[in-house]
Amino acid sequence: MDYLPLMARYNQWANGLIHDLAAAMLDDEYRRDRKAFFGSVHATLNHLLLVDYLWTNRMQEKPNGCGALDDILHDDLAGLRAAQNKQDAWFIDYVDSRTPGDLARPFVYTNMVGGGESEVRVGHALLTLLNHQTHHRGQITAMLTQAGLETPDIDVIYYMYTAGVAGPEGTTKPNVRMI
Repeated sequence: MDYLPLMARYNQWANGLIHDLAAAMLDDEYRRDRKAFFGSVHATLNHLLLVDYLWTNRMQEKPNGCGALDDILHDDLAGLRAAQNKQDAWFIDYVDSRTPGDLARPFVYTNMVGGGESEVRVGHALLTLLNHQTHHRGQITAMLTQAGLETPDIDVIYYMYTAGVAGPEGTTKPNVRMI
């Protein structure tokens, strides 16, 4: 099984579910400081997109294009969602077109915090980016729950069943319990 394409598609699916729930919130609830790393659902969604841009620019050896990790790229959810959808589609295309040699290629980037340079392989950067998304989606899920919304199961196994890539052929509902 090729995990990077699977995870890139999972990432797009999970982001869509999170954005659907954010769109159901009243604006003041969406922007309320909930004491997470970046405060609100709005700021955390912006952070996710910003870090996507940061790493994808690094992998392409372009300037990172951002000043701080808490920059707000889009002040409205519609614009933010459209940009995230575009980024997720780009990410899938990028992952799908990589060869094992591409994934093993190291690149050098400038650290945002503290300066200096680091080197990492493209495949490891992709894993870092996917893990980062999952980390902050967990925080967003907690904030959505605080706002009184019922959040869907967004574990990878649920995506796999939804996409028809887990279980017996044609199975669309997981017959698994996470706990």
